[in-house]
Amino acid sequence: MLDKVLLLPYYLTLKIRNGLYNCGLKKVHTCDVPTICIGNITVGGTGKTPHTEMVLRTLLASEEWGMKNIAVLSRGYKRRSKGFQQVSRDGSAKLFGDEPLQIKKKFPAVTVAVDKNRFEGCDFLTCPDKLQTSRKARKCIDKDLPAADVIVLDDAFQYRALKAKYNIVLIDYNRPIYDDRLMPFGRLRDLPERISEADTIVVTKCPAYMESWERTEWLKPLGISNFNPETCVGTYSNGKKMTIVFTSITYSELEAVYEEGDPRYIYSKKAILFTGIAKDTPLRRFLSDSYKIVRHFRYGDHHRFSNSDIREIAAAAKEYATSVVITTEKDSQRVLDNKKVPETLRKRMFRIPIEVFFLSDNEKAVFETTLLNALKG
Repeated sequence: MLDKVLLLPYYLTLKIRNGLYNCGLKKVHTCDVPTICIGNITVGGTGKTPHTEMVLRTLLASEEWGMKNIAVLSRGYKRRSKGFQQVSRDGSAKLFGDEPLQIKKKFPAVTVAVDKNRFEGCDFLTCPDKLQTSRKARKCIDKDLPAADVIVLDDAFQYRALKAKYNIVLIDYNRPIYDDRLMPFGRLRDLPERISEADTIVVTKCPAYMESWERTEWLKPLGISNFNPETCVGTYSNGKKMTIVFTSITYSELEAVYEEGDPRYIYSKKAILFTGIAKDTPLRRFLSDSYKIVRHFRYGDHHRFSNSDIREIAAAAKEYATSVVITTEKDSQRVLDNKKVPETLRKRMFRIPIEVFFLSDNEKAVFETTLLNALKG
């Protein structure tokens, strides 16, 4: 009962804020080019970055957008820079944030930028000439960047001042929102009813195989009925039709974090793991099939690795002299900011890439066709 009383001010704030935007009392901006928002209503752990990469692959492989200028705009969580910044591959997570830097390194042809003010960021990306005169972008790396033809908005579902053309909302299969609560007693950062504003709902981190009836039953508590597994369309409680697809995660082969990485360590039977992400249980389970995890250092999400952290990991590596040292893709971007990583640790440190896949080819086709058709309108 006490928690409900304590949550009431937060609930009312969200209710009033969303109501003001929905009825037009608070101004909503649109962008001059198509925008795709990828977001959620919970804090961390739904897989926004790998799903953003999946959307980029869809755009790059399409006839309509493959040869055009694609951009990604992120807030750049926990970065130390301010204002609009164009992300460069040789930059740092400290300057741009770990997720934008990871995306830029994996998709060098895509323009990646960070800006807390998403509308301003979209304005700069679509009208780069404004970078020449704006003081807010005076530190932009390349003021001659090409004008964006389409923009992918990373984690912008709560940025109500900018209306995206297409909204993709992610929900973790293992932590459905109907079993969750508002922060700080749960992980919800927005009202569950806002999923009705999604064009596509992606249920993430699912088992690799689900029967059609399992999907239908999982969706019912969300308020989604009449789900058709062939068309991937269901009906929300307010009568709105929406596309729902299910994805799972897979891990790729280990990659050296540093150039001096020695691949022989990959074949060790022991591993030291360090992670600074919201949820590391799936990764630990996956690695346990191949390695005995002798030490696991857990840090907070988006943690900046200090000299003390590096000494701690290096000491464990010295204790287990033949072990491989493994971290995540995002964590590797931040550990590269620390210049005190000893060479003995550099040659043993590897990252494990993560990708998402649809549970069926039909879902993949429906997702891509629905997205690309929406951008044409």
